[in-house]
Amino acid sequence: MLYSKTVTWDGVDARGIVQDLGLSGMPVGLGGCENDGRPRDCCEYNLTVFDGGSGESVREVAGKHVKLHHCRLEESDANVLVQLGGLKVLQDDQWRLTMFLAGLRERKKAILRSFAKGCLVEAGIFANRAREAAISGDPFGGVWVKCSSYFLADAIFAINERRPSPSHMMEIARGMGKNAVNESFSLVYDMLGIERASTSVLERMAKSTMGFSDMVEKNGSSAIVARKYEYMAANSLLSDCYYYLGYVNRDNIMRLRNTIHKRPEYIHVLKVGLDIENDPLIVAKQGGSLLQRVNELLGGTAENG
Repeated sequence: MLYSKTVTWDGVDARGIVQDLGLSGMPVGLGGCENDGRPRDCCEYNLTVFDGGSGESVREVAGKHVKLHHCRLEESDANVLVQLGGLKVLQDDQWRLTMFLAGLRERKKAILRSFAKGCLVEAGIFANRAREAAISGDPFGGVWVKCSSYFLADAIFAINERRPSPSHMMEIARGMGKNAVNESFSLVYDMLGIERASTSVLERMAKSTMGFSDMVEKNGSSAIVARKYEYMAANSLLSDCYYYLGYVNRDNIMRLRNTIHKRPEYIHVLKVGLDIENDPLIVAKQGGSLLQRVNELLGGTAENG
């Protein structure tokens, strides 16, 4: 069946878009900013098609980009499930997606706890790696600081029962209530160096981010990055743009996490794309600050089950 309630994007029936993409017969759900009710003009459509695949592909429909997330109905990874829980069903002939999402709603808190803990563990790993890099002279030290910071931010959002959404996270963080956990976002802000955001810095970051995306993803995602950068820069959302560009780079670094040490040439594009710190003394101090906060939060999540 198709979802009984008409869903439109800019006046276009979503069911027609699903059919235009050749997704007939497969369960399809709408996620991302459109589903959250906070889209900007630059936001792409995020569709998840349960075709048994993995990864992402980018298409263009009705003059707007569509990012297709390929997934399995047997998915069990909390990193994926945290993005699927709020999907709106667009197509589900056999009600399999409907039942899958009902199960996710029942397990929502457990999935978020698992995701938060996993992000904190990753943040700790990269904080340690940054400290070790500062000692060994590894040029990726500043990269690991940024990766650790973004994982810490993801954990904070999960603890607040919010789905990470990179182009909106700065906006959402500004409205979060004040408590011991949320105060950690000020550390993220400092570690990322968001105060350095300027039109000239962002222009350089955007070019490198798009280039790195083309090197790693090779699926046209750089067009989405370009559109978001242009929109946010034009609308003076400089901090939001800085955060978003770095987040995209972090995700692409994770796609190479087991091989990036064999590709030292990537450091040149990442120095600009992540606007990283090069002073090893500063990198070591940043790694230590992040590790301390991560351990504090890990202790808190352990106490809360």
